[in-house]
Amino acid sequence: MGLGILCPGQGSQHPAMLDMLAGSVAAQGILSESSEAFGQDLRALAKTSAEIYRNRIAQPLLCATEMATWAALKDTLPVPRVFAGYSLGELAAYGCAGALSPADLVDLASHRARLMDAATEKAGALFAVRGLPRRQVEALCQKFGAEIAIINGDDRFIIGAAADAAAAYRAAAIGCGAAVTRLPIEVAAHTRSLTAASQAFRARLNDSNLVAPAVPVLAGVNGMPIRNRQEAIEVLSRQISTTIDWSACLRALPEFGCTVLVELGPGSALSRMAREQFPDLPSRSVADFRSLEAVIDWVYKFLPRQKSQG
Repeated sequence: MGLGILCPGQGSQHPAMLDMLAGSVAAQGILSESSEAFGQDLRALAKTSAEIYRNRIAQPLLCATEMATWAALKDTLPVPRVFAGYSLGELAAYGCAGALSPADLVDLASHRARLMDAATEKAGALFAVRGLPRRQVEALCQKFGAEIAIINGDDRFIIGAAADAAAAYRAAAIGCGAAVTRLPIEVAAHTRSLTAASQAFRARLNDSNLVAPAVPVLAGVNGMPIRNRQEAIEVLSRQISTTIDWSACLRALPEFGCTVLVELGPGSALSRMAREQFPDLPSRSVADFRSLEAVIDWVYKFLPRQKSQG
């Protein structure tokens, strides 16, 4: 029996996402340190809906939010068996797993956002495609110059492309019977268009204060556990321009003894995907609850109550 922690990526942020953390001293400490490192009050920026979807704000804000949420919960929950992060959430997971300070996490997230924006020659797009087999999705990618950015399941994919190619792909996929949803992200993340960003981010990680995580973090590219600094540098840089296999990460969670999953929010996409893949595995997001206390009470319906080691 054990706890698994899921760290989401971009797309579900909203102006009220920090409200639940207002009464947590631990969370506010993380947000204050993160804001100082960023140079602006992230709590104030979170309230400005026009800004929170822009890479330069979204990436540091979400990383700080997830680390703050975990800080508010960790002293009353068991030590997790593993952390797993989706896209940007993989970087946030290293902060939650003790491999980065709040300031270092925000610095890396800000740098990552700038590199991704700078490496994009044309406006990009990410969109979810559901209902087509992989071979058909790949055939459409070849036809329209798109790439699979994330594998979420056997018939669930995130596609990345330049904006013009994305429009053509979307129309063709809908014509084939797929459900297609545009994501509020303006960069074709996890595609070869960001190779330069991957290379530059690797150099930044090499110069960073990143240390080995206290708890394993699953690599987004293949679901393998990462336990040391050099492996972390490799996968965190590689995933920017390489397909993420989130389905593999989900499959790995029960193998690590995770019998309860908590998504740090905002949003609940990861816990929902986990329930769909493993209907008998209790999986919820912090965003599903009205208070942190309710999250803790829910976890202990499935795990023996004990004090975390931090």
